[in-house]
Amino acid sequence: MRKIFVFICFIFAFTTNVMAKETTYTKELFDKALADGKVVVVSSWVKYCTSCASQMKVLDKAKNDFENIEYFKFDVTNKEIAKFFNIQYQTTLLIFKDNKEVYRSIGETTKELIYDALNSVI
Repeated sequence: MRKIFVFICFIFAFTTNVMAKETTYTKELFDKALADGKVVVVSSWVKYCTSCASQMKVLDKAKNDFENIEYFKFDVTNKEIAKFFNIQYQTTLLIFKDNKEVYRSIGETTKELIYDALNSVI
């Protein structure tokens, strides 16, 4: 019985992370956010990546904790977007300010590092 309960909890946690992932990036929205003078955050993810889901949760919260920030996310298997940003890895994080990339990290990023990066550009 215990094994079944653990398995059900694992499946629920896994599907919750997967369901939170969706592509919100479009070139038009990205360009508009930059033109409006916002700090723009772009993160990439791939299906079934738990570290991607963790980073996205932090970024969703940061979107509410910081003013004048626009957050976009996309599936790194979308080759057109990945090529545009020169992204080759899942869980890549980019921050743009004044139409320039000012921050890039690859791999799992903690809340503290993300918030420090945002504070340094705002």
